[in-house]
Amino acid sequence: MTDQSIVVSLLLGVLEGLTEFIPVSSTGHLLLAGHFLGFQSAGKTFEVVIQFGSILALITVYAAKLWQVFSTAHKDPQSRRFIYSVTIAFLPAVVIGVLAHDFIKKVLFETPMLIAVMLVLGGVVLLVVDRLPLKPRMHDATRFPLGTSLAIGFAQTLAMVPGVSRSGATIVAAMFLGADKRSAAEFSFFLSIPTMLGAFVYDLYKSWDILDASAMNEIAIGFVAAFISGVIVVKWVLGYISRHGYALFGWWRIIIGGAALVGLWLG
Repeated sequence: MTDQSIVVSLLLGVLEGLTEFIPVSSTGHLLLAGHFLGFQSAGKTFEVVIQFGSILALITVYAAKLWQVFSTAHKDPQSRRFIYSVTIAFLPAVVIGVLAHDFIKKVLFETPMLIAVMLVLGGVVLLVVDRLPLKPRMHDATRFPLGTSLAIGFAQTLAMVPGVSRSGATIVAAMFLGADKRSAAEFSFFLSIPTMLGAFVYDLYKSWDILDASAMNEIAIGFVAAFISGVIVVKWVLGYISRHGYALFGWWRIIIGGAALVGLWLG
């Protein structure tokens, strides 16, 4: 493992942590950054596995809330219902993720032009949605109806196209279904835990044979960097979204995606 690969792994880990919980597509950012930096991970496993560092950060920040839900589930119908809600929302990603895994990793992950276009289009969607006069009727992420949760889960599967953004797809869907901006983002946070844990385990299982010591070291560095930066971001993002909405992230996507398109066209 060279000094350069250590620095690149560290930078990509920080980038993952900074972008996982905002609707800008962390995977899209990682793949584009890796493309322009000349970073090639074995089976594109690095880009998937280090995302669990961010999810571990989320679990750390929400440890008290998660403990309250799971420790009272045996006697509190509301806690059980929230667990069912997140589980139902998670199921579409399980089915489609397993069936389309090879196509996603070998085709979609290897198409930087598609990723850049999705970033731009997703940015436009965020800007439009942020300006729509939506009238939210749901303000608590733990009380979404089960049908709403399932619909959000199907929206999450769109993010298997890198550049779409898992959080972006679930947040926009939740808002259209009647959630306010904060509860939409918070439900997206909770849904990310089983989704990314599943992706983490399944991708390691599929790619274990091609990971050598150097690849594992790169993953470890990226994982730790994603965890640290993820803790910082997840504490900040809900407050920002509640006050300012999603326009900043829409413009961010358009600028990054546009710059990537220019870079790709220039070779």
